[in-house]
Amino acid sequence: MSSGKILAGLLAGVAAGAIIAILMAPDKGSKTIENLVHKKDDITDQLKEKALNFLFQLMATISPSKTRSSKISEVTVTESG
Repeated sequence: MSSGKILAGLLAGVAAGAIIAILMAPDKGSKTIENLVHKKDDITDQLKEKALNFLFQLMATISPSKTRSSKISEVTVTESG
């Protein structure tokens, strides 16, 4: 199965779940939607934070490797030149 079909199925499931949650919620629709918006904002903030942490860790991992490879290049150029 292609990743596009999996993503489409996932999004359809999320949308169906959100509609069912709104219809079955004990609060008024407007209050439920307000709560969902706040939860969405919280989840978005958490995802952004995790993505930034991942990128910082990735950069920290790559930087020492890059430094080592540039030193090797300098030594190679110096020795051959």
